[in-house]
Amino acid sequence: MQHPVPAFASEIAGTLAVHAQYVLHGNIRDSYLVEHQGATKILSLTQLLWHVLEPAGFDALVTYDAVAGLDVHPSTQDARRAAEQVLGCGVLGRRPSPERLRAHLAKIAGTAEQPPLETDATAHAAARSGGPGRPLARLAFVVDHASRLLRSPAQLDAKERDEFVYFQKLALAAVRHKYPDRPRALYHPVIWLADSERDLPIWFTAGIEAIRTLAAPVPTLDDRERMAKLLVPLLPAAAEPEPREIPPEKEFAALTEGMPLEALLKITRLAADRELGVDRLADATRIYKLGIDDNLWQRASVRAEITRGEKVIAERVLGQERAIGKTLDILKRAALGLSGAQASTSGHRPRGVLFFAGPTGVGKTELAKQIAELLFGDAQAYLRFDMSEFSAEQAADRLIGAPPGYVGFEAGGELTGAVRRRPFQVVLFDEIEKAHNLVMDKFLQILEDGRLTDGQGTTTYFSECVLVFTSNLGILRTDPETKATTRLVEPGARYAELEESVRHEIRDHFTTVLKRPELLNRFGDNIVVFNYISPEVAVLILEGQLRNVVSKVRTQLGVRLELKPAVHSRLAALSCEDLENGGRGIGNMLESNLVNPLARMLFDENAARGDLVEVFELRPGGEDDGPGLTARLTRGGA
Repeated sequence: MQHPVPAFASEIAGTLAVHAQYVLHGNIRDSYLVEHQGATKILSLTQLLWHVLEPAGFDALVTYDAVAGLDVHPSTQDARRAAEQVLGCGVLGRRPSPERLRAHLAKIAGTAEQPPLETDATAHAAARSGGPGRPLARLAFVVDHASRLLRSPAQLDAKERDEFVYFQKLALAAVRHKYPDRPRALYHPVIWLADSERDLPIWFTAGIEAIRTLAAPVPTLDDRERMAKLLVPLLPAAAEPEPREIPPEKEFAALTEGMPLEALLKITRLAADRELGVDRLADATRIYKLGIDDNLWQRASVRAEITRGEKVIAERVLGQERAIGKTLDILKRAALGLSGAQASTSGHRPRGVLFFAGPTGVGKTELAKQIAELLFGDAQAYLRFDMSEFSAEQAADRLIGAPPGYVGFEAGGELTGAVRRRPFQVVLFDEIEKAHNLVMDKFLQILEDGRLTDGQGTTTYFSECVLVFTSNLGILRTDPETKATTRLVEPGARYAELEESVRHEIRDHFTTVLKRPELLNRFGDNIVVFNYISPEVAVLILEGQLRNVVSKVRTQLGVRLELKPAVHSRLAALSCEDLENGGRGIGNMLESNLVNPLARMLFDENAARGDLVEVFELRPGGEDDGPGLTARLTRGGA
C-alpha cells in the first residue's frame, strides 16, 4: 500500500501529543517522496518535516547546526516573525553559544519552569501568550548534525554530560500547549538528526518515554520505482529504441538496490550530462557507483581471451580438465552478464562466483591467478586473502575497517579499500573454512547484495568482481576428540567418488558446523571440484619445474645446467610417491633432492658465469647428511 508520506514522518506527525523530543537517525540525508494533491513530490528532510508539521498548526520550523547557526523554514516573513517572537529579534543566522542554545530550546519547548537566561522582555512575552511557559508561536526545533556535538558518546566530558542532562530534563519538563485557534494540545518537539542512534549517549533516550527514537530506512523497491517513474522521462531517448520486456523504471529500481533516492537523482543527472539514453541506465549506474567509465567486461578482448584461455589454462593447470571446463563456463556466463539471470534483481551481485574445492597443491590458487590475467590482461588484478589469518572474532574488522573510535578506524578495510581502488579484479579467499563466523556473514552480504559498507560508512560495490573461494574440505577429516586425521579419499580414486565426498563435506560443514546453510545456497552450482593429480600429470609438472630450475640457474648465475636421463628418471619416480600433496609436494621434493645439493655444490665450487654443470645422478641422504648428487663442473663450459 502506497502511503502519502514516509512512515517515520507520519509517526512524528501522529505522536506530537505524546513525545516532546525525537532522535531521527539512519537515512536522513536522502530525498523523500510524498503524495500531495494527486502528484508525487520530491522533498528534502527539512521540507518533509515541515510538510507534516504545517497541517498540525505549526507556525515555523527552526533549524540549527554548528556551522550555519539558526535558520527558519519556510523562508517567509510570517515564519521568520513567528521564530523571532519566541527566540528574540536578531538571533536567526547566528551561531548561539551552548548556553544560549539551551535557552532557545527551553523557549521553544515552553516548559512551565523558567528557562535559563530569561530576560524581562521574554518574560513579558510569555505572559502575553496566555500562561507561564507557553510560547507566542507554535514552533518545532531541528538540531542537525547532532552526531558532531560530542567527541565520543561513550566518553563524555563534564560539559557534554551536563548539556545532555539538561536536554533530557527539558524533555521531561516539557508540556503540551493548546492555542485558541488550534484545537489540539501538542508538544513543541525538538528533533535530533543523528547518523546513528549510538552517536548520542545511550542513557539520553533509554527508558525516557518523552524522547522517541525513529529510524529513517533506506528506500524500498517500491520507493525506487516511484522515483524512477519521475526521473526516466528526463533521460535522453534510446539511440536505437528496442522492445523492452522490463520497463525502464523497474530496471532503474533494480539496478539501484540498497541505494538512497538521492543516488537516483544523481545518476539521472550523470546520464543527462553524458547523453546516455534510457537504454544506458546500467552504464550510468555503474559509472556512478564505481567512478569508472570503461567497462572491462564489455571489451571484445574479454571474449577472445576466454576463448584462448581454454588452451592456455590447460597448459598451465595440468590434469584438471573438468575443473577448467566448468570454470570457463562460469566465466562465459559472467562475460555475457548472465550470472544470476534467473533472479529478478541480479545486477548488483558479483559478476562471477567460484568455489574451488579439492586436494591441496592441485592448481586451485594458480587457476585463480590465470583467471585474473585472462579476464583483465593483468596478473596484478588479483587479490588474495588467506582465511587462516581471519579466524579470530575481530578479524572481520580487517576486511571492512574498525568502527569509529576503535584502533585502526582511519586505515579503513583491507578488502573494501582494495576493491574501491580496483573494481575490476579477481578476489581470492583461500581456505574459507578457516574463517570466523562473523567473516562468513560478510561473505553472505557480498554474495547476496554485492556490496559492503565499511567502518567509515563508505559503500564498496563488488558487482564487477569475480570472487573465488577455495577449500580443502572433503579430503581430510579431523576427529574433534582425538584430533587424529584420516583421509577420506585416496589418490587414484575415481573422480565421481572424490566429487561426492567433497560436496558432502562442504554441505555438512556449512549446515552443521558453521550453521550457515544460506551461505552455501549462495554458492549454488558454482562449486568446482579438483581431482588428485595422476602419475602422468605429476611427471609433466616435474618437467615444468625442472625447466624453471635450469632457467633460474642460467639467468641468476650464468651457469649452464644439464641433467642426465638418470636424474630425470629418479626425480620422476620420486614425484609419483607423494601425489596427495600435488604440485606443491613435487616442488618440495625437487628442492630437497636437487636444488639444495646443487646450490651447495655451486657455492662450494665457486661456480662462475660461463661454467657448465652436468648432473649424472642423485644420491639419497644418509644418517649424517641430506640428499646429494654426482656432478661435474667444467670451467668456461669447455
